Amino acid sequence: MNFMNTFFFAIYPYVCLTVFFVGSLIRFDRDQYTWKSDSSQLLRAGQLRWGSNLFHIGVLFLFFGHFVGMLTPHFVYEPFIGAGAKQVLAMVSGGIAGVLGLVGLTLLLYRRMSDARIRAISGPSDLMLLWLFWAQLVLGLATIPLSGQHPDGSMMLVLADWAQRIVTFRPGAAELMVGANPVFKLHMVLGMTVFLVFPFTRLVHVWSGFASLAYLFRPYQLVRARRLNLPPGHDRPAARRMGGA
Repeated sequence: MNFMNTFFFAIYPYVCLTVFFVGSLIRFDRDQYTWKSDSSQLLRAGQLRWGSNLFHIGVLFLFFGHFVGMLTPHFVYEPFIGAGAKQVLAMVSGGIAGVLGLVGLTLLLYRRMSDARIRAISGPSDLMLLWLFWAQLVLGLATIPLSGQHPDGSMMLVLADWAQRIVTFRPGAAELMVGANPVFKLHMVLGMTVFLVFPFTRLVHVWSGFASLAYLFRPYQLVRARRLNLPPGHDRPAARRMGGA
């Protein structure tokens, strides 16, 4: 058990992050034609609209909430909100987002499993990814009552300290997780596994979503009309300024 704890909470995070970044770069360099979301909207759009919107709203909120909540040092927010109050806020907002994401993902799973045409174009990685997210959301919701057993926010501080030790390469991360509830541990291992499988699935299109924000800051392109030899009396087209997008 000590070896497993050390592996999953001191070694496995770096394996997942290395595969996440290096694998994404290699796939972008070697297989750009597979860099897409593989949407099945043309086959059936009804349930996709509700399921996709609910799932993306819930998961994106949870991702950024976990990112900010776990990687922000306690001393930064302590003057404004205590650990217990921050945990209650995380439980309420995370619970709502988790339910939205789970409902949306259940609709997407039912749609993909029940429609013969969509099932036919679904690869093993597509179904694996949906079930992985479904299990992760269920486990995340299961941690809410467990967090309620620590109203002072002590468990939340332990998890945040673990994450901050991992990203700053400080020792002692695995030791923090020895006494954690198995549900927390499994939730964290599945979360890291999402990063591990990321480069090998359609999830790579998330990078494109972040990269598209660069279009907001692109300079204008100055487009000039081609110079033509027009007869006298004809006006030449003027140059136009066009947006970068």
